[in-house]
Amino acid sequence: MAEQKTTYEDMRQTREKERAMGAALVDPDRVARDKTLAEIDGLGLGPNIAELDLLGYTTVKGAIPPEAAARAREATVGVMQRKTGHAVDIDQEGGDLFEGVSLAHYLLFEAPVFEDIAMADKPLALMSYLLGRSCKLSSMTCHFKGPGGSPLPLHSDTGNGMPAPFSMVSQVANVNYALTPYSEEAGALGMVPGSHRLCRQPRPDEIMLGGEHGNPNAVAMDLQPGDAVVWHGNTWHGSFERKMPGIRMNLATYFARHYVVTQEKFGEYVPAEFLERHANNPRMLQILGQNQGYGWNADGPDWAKFAMSPGGQFD
Repeated sequence: MAEQKTTYEDMRQTREKERAMGAALVDPDRVARDKTLAEIDGLGLGPNIAELDLLGYTTVKGAIPPEAAARAREATVGVMQRKTGHAVDIDQEGGDLFEGVSLAHYLLFEAPVFEDIAMADKPLALMSYLLGRSCKLSSMTCHFKGPGGSPLPLHSDTGNGMPAPFSMVSQVANVNYALTPYSEEAGALGMVPGSHRLCRQPRPDEIMLGGEHGNPNAVAMDLQPGDAVVWHGNTWHGSFERKMPGIRMNLATYFARHYVVTQEKFGEYVPAEFLERHANNPRMLQILGQNQGYGWNADGPDWAKFAMSPGGQFD
């Protein structure tokens, strides 16, 4: 206990010295905001920011190169074949082996291409805007969709454990990459423009996609492999039933603010060789929760991590 107090005291004295040197005049959140806005400007993402604020989602064409989408598609097919024991025919699957949605979880460590996708510059800049530069990767999952099954009902990701009314400051956010072509007939992602401003989950009469009783405000996302849709955590989304042979594949790269519990255990388990490979990549280590101060054991907190904790919306 004495050692823990000493460590905390060291941190407090360091902050006092910084204040004495005038460092307190620098607002870390403003510095982070300016850095993120500079990235957005440099990447030509101004129109995407306008769409995010107005619609609650935006489409980023060519967010990753087509060859990266192809490598991710191939790796995911391998995961599904290993998981199910079935051969996958992504062009001709009729729904006998894969009907509706199956999930391939925890893809980040399956192939190097997933590391590249996690750090794709345009989507990551939009995540910084929505969730702050301290955001973490929550999960990386493929929704592997064959013909038939039921549409995925409209819902808000914020509502997974958070009561309404939701904050307009995004707590979670998603980057949904198309690995195969998207259309309504192909079982595309559907979005409801402006729904992020309602700050609640849809009612039972608002959740359906497609058909006579579907939500008339839902818009099908028409995408090509490598395109991505990025959305605010409040925004209502789902997916249409696939009505043609083959498999619709995506890569849902889901992020959260630094204090939100992640869906996958990146903060607790990251392979040692992965950490060594990215030892000089502080942003990768950040999004994998390696700077998270919470979750200590009997030894007590790591105060050095708490000293780096953000205090605002953008840092």
